[in-house]
Amino acid sequence: MPSAGLGQICPKTVLRAESETMDIHALQQIVHQTRDARRKQTIPKFSPADRDQLIHKYHPDYRTSAYRPIRFGPNANDKTVVELAALLEGDSSIAENIDLTPHYTTDVLVVGGGGAGCAAALHAHGTGAKVILATKLRLGDSNSVMAQGGMQISVAPEDSPVTHFLDTLKGGHMQNDHELLKVMVEDGPSIAKWLIELGVLFDWQADGNLHVKKGGGSCKPRLLTCSDYTGLEIMRVLKDEVLNQKIQLLEFCAAVELLSDDHGHCTGAIFKDLDNHRQVVVAAKSVILATGGIGRLHIQGFPTSNHYGATGDGLCLSYRMGAKLDHIDTFQYHPSGAVYPEQLIGALVTEGIRSEGGHLVNAKGERFVNELDTRDVVSSSIIRECEEGRGIRTMSGRVGVWLDTPLLDAEHGPGTVEKHFPAMMMQFERFGIDISKDPVLIYPTLHYQNGGVKIDANSETNVKNLFVAGEASGGLHGRNRLMGNSLLDLMVFGKRSGLTAASRAGSMPQGKLTLQHLRRFRAEAKQHGSSSGVISPMILPAYTRKEPERTANG
Repeated sequence: MPSAGLGQICPKTVLRAESETMDIHALQQIVHQTRDARRKQTIPKFSPADRDQLIHKYHPDYRTSAYRPIRFGPNANDKTVVELAALLEGDSSIAENIDLTPHYTTDVLVVGGGGAGCAAALHAHGTGAKVILATKLRLGDSNSVMAQGGMQISVAPEDSPVTHFLDTLKGGHMQNDHELLKVMVEDGPSIAKWLIELGVLFDWQADGNLHVKKGGGSCKPRLLTCSDYTGLEIMRVLKDEVLNQKIQLLEFCAAVELLSDDHGHCTGAIFKDLDNHRQVVVAAKSVILATGGIGRLHIQGFPTSNHYGATGDGLCLSYRMGAKLDHIDTFQYHPSGAVYPEQLIGALVTEGIRSEGGHLVNAKGERFVNELDTRDVVSSSIIRECEEGRGIRTMSGRVGVWLDTPLLDAEHGPGTVEKHFPAMMMQFERFGIDISKDPVLIYPTLHYQNGGVKIDANSETNVKNLFVAGEASGGLHGRNRLMGNSLLDLMVFGKRSGLTAASRAGSMPQGKLTLQHLRRFRAEAKQHGSSSGVISPMILPAYTRKEPERTANG
C-alpha cells in the first residue's frame, strides 16, 4: 500500500475516522471484536535486517531534512536536529564585563533537581563536602518523576550484570560506550540496596524477594517497579532526604553560564534568579550538571512527555566550555504517548501495559509488531501504520493506533489494570475514560535524548571539574535507550559524579572566576559568521507567556 504521508489516512481502513464527529466508542469496537483472535497470535520480533530497514525508513532520526551540521565548536560538522544546532551555536546572555564577585561559595555545585542531581548532592554531602543544589524550577521538577515503567537492575537469581550488559548493547545498536555500560550494570545492585535503605517502596513478592517484570528489549525480567509510578516514588524519597540532610537549595535559579579559570577548568556558574530577576554568581571547586533532556524543544514538531524545564540547558553550557558531545543525532520517541483526549497529548501511557501483555492494534484490528521489541522498533512500526493509512484519526487531526488495555483484565483477571496501573487509571478517569474497559489511542512522543555530553566512568567531561550526570550525558545508551535504564543511569552516575567531585574538593583550591571560555566561544562564532541572534540556554519553552516590555516610565 503506498504511503499517504504522516497524518494522512486511507478512508477504507480508518472506520469512519474521516467523519466530522468522532464517536470514540464506535471506533473502539474493532479492538473488542478482535481481542479473542489476537490472544491466540504470536508476533515474532524483527530480524536484524528487517529491523534496520524499518528504522531507516520510518524513525524520525533518519529524516535528513530535520538535521544540519553544527558550524563550529567541539562538534563542528557533526549533524544534529536544527533546533538543537541553533541553541549550541547561540550566544550567552551574560556580558563579559559582569561583576563575578560570588554570592555563594561551595565545594560542589549541583545544577538540576531531578534524580541525578539529588543523587549527586546526597553522595557528595555524605562525604562531608559543602554542597549547593540549584534547580531551575522546584526541587523534584524533572523527567525523573514521570518514569513509570520501572528500573532495570539485575537482582533476580536467573539474571546477571552480563546479561543486562548484552541486552543494553543490543538495544543501543552496539554503539554504547562499553566502559560506561559496564559501570552501570555492575553498580546496579548496590543502587537498589541504597534506595531500599532510604525508604523506596519497591514492589515485593510474597516470598520476600523483589518483584521483577520483563521490559521491551530485555531477555530476562529485571524491572524493579513501584506500581506504575516508580520515578515518582524514588523522587519522593530523594527529595525528602535532600531536605532532611539540610543541603543548601537554590530554587527557581536557572543556570545561564559556567565559569572557568585561566586553564579552562570549570570553577562555578552564573544563575538567573527567576523570582527576583537578578543574576547570582556561585563559585565552586567542581560543577555537576544534571539538567535533563531537550523534549521541550519539540524537535520535528513532536509532542513530548518531558517536564516543562527540559530545554537542553546543560548541553549549551557544556558546549561553550569546550566539552565534547556524543551521539547528538539520535533521540528516543516513546511508542505510547497519548493522542486522545486532547488534554493528554504527549503524556506517557506506561510501557508496563505492554510488558503485561497489552496489544498494539491498528484500525483493522490487527497486531503489527511484537510489543516487547525495542522502543525504536515499536515506534517506527506505529509510524509506519499511520503513514500507510492504518491509523485512527481524531477530530483534531491527530493520528494513532490502539493500545488494548482491557486485555490485561481479560488475560490476568478482573481488577488487574486497577491494581497494577493506578496512576494511569486516575490520569484517564479525569476525562471520563476507564482504561480497564476501553482501549486508549497512542502515538510516539518525544521522550529522551540518547546522546549528550561525553563523560568518563566518573561522569567527568573533557573539561576538568565539569561533570555531567543523567540524561544530559552521552555515550551510555548508544543509539537507543533500553527501557528502564534511565532511572539506573541517574542513580549510578549521579552517585559517581558526587563522590568524585567531593573527593577532589579537600585537596583543591577554589579556581579563579573568569569568562575566558565565553570570549573564545564568541570569537569562534564571529569567525564562522554565526549571527543567528539566538540566546541560549532557552531556560523555558518558547511558548511561555512573554512579559510586557517595560517603558522608561516603568
